[in-house]
Amino acid sequence: MDALNSLPLDGFRVMAAVVDARSFGRAGEALDMSQPGVSRAIARLEQRLGIRLFNRTTRSVQLTDDGRRFYERVMPLLNELSEAAETAGGSTAAVRGRLRVNIDPFFSRLILGPRLGAFLDAHPELALELRTRDALGDLIGDGFDLAIRFGHPQPSSLVARKLLDARVLTVASPAYLRRFGRPAHPKDLQTGHRCILFRDPATGRPFPWEFHQRRRRLVVPVEGALTVNDAGTLQSACLAGYGVAQMFELAQDELLSSRTLVNLFPDWSDEKFPLYAYHPSRRHVPAKTRAMLDFVASLVRGA
Repeated sequence: MDALNSLPLDGFRVMAAVVDARSFGRAGEALDMSQPGVSRAIARLEQRLGIRLFNRTTRSVQLTDDGRRFYERVMPLLNELSEAAETAGGSTAAVRGRLRVNIDPFFSRLILGPRLGAFLDAHPELALELRTRDALGDLIGDGFDLAIRFGHPQPSSLVARKLLDARVLTVASPAYLRRFGRPAHPKDLQTGHRCILFRDPATGRPFPWEFHQRRRRLVVPVEGALTVNDAGTLQSACLAGYGVAQMFELAQDELLSSRTLVNLFPDWSDEKFPLYAYHPSRRHVPAKTRAMLDFVASLVRGA
C-alpha cells in the first residue's frame, strides 16, 4: 500500500502492517518506524475510531472483535484506493506488493509449487508468502489475503469460491497387496488389513472412510495404528507398502497409470471433496488477490 504514503491514512497503513506482522516491532521494521511510533499511530487511530483494535500481550498481537470487523470492511477499500492511486500515477503494474496465502500442504506441494515460477515471472513486483497449514484458522486475524483449502465452508463473513471437486480414491501399493491380498469389497478392510488414517483438523479425529457409488453411500468403520495429518506422509507411507490409504485422485495420474498405486475399488470411487478459495471481500478484491485466484483456477482446470 505504498501509494497511500502521501495520503492522510497513515494509521490505516500502520494497522495493516501490524496485522501482517502480528507484532508492533516487526511492523515498525517493515515501515521503517520505531516500535513506539507504531504504538502511537495505533493509539491515535483507536482514539479517533473509539474502539480498541488490538489485544496486546508480551508474546503476540491479535485483532479484537471490533478490530477484525473494521479491518474486514475497510482494508479492501484501502487496497482499491491504493490501486487507483497507482493507476492515476501512471503505474503499469497493478499486481504488486505482498500477498500472504494460507494454503493446503497437499495442494501447495503437488499442484501449486511446481508451477509458481510462471506466476512470479509474470508479476515481478509481487512478493508472495505461502504458509502451509492443516486448517483455515482466522484468515483476517492472521493477516492472510487469501486461503486455498480442501473441505466444506463453515459459516463466516469470508467469500468462499469453489475451485473443484476432488475425487477420493482408496489405494494401496503392489507390495502391500502381495503381502496382505487385495480386498474385494470396502467392507473387507475391517479385518486383516492395515488402514492409514488421516486426521480431520476440524474435529481432531480421523476422517471416516466413506465409499460412494452413484447415490449409494457406504461408511466402513476401519481401524489403524497409524494416523497422520499430512498428505505427503500419507502418500509416502502408502507407497512404501505400509497400508491402505484414502487420498485425492488429484495429481496421482502417473502413479495410478503406472500401477505404482492401485485403485482398489473403482466401482466405489464417486466420493468427492471440494477445494475452496477464501478471501475477505466480494466487492473490493485487490489485483494481486485476483491474479492469484485466476492462476489457481487455471491450474485446477488442467489438473
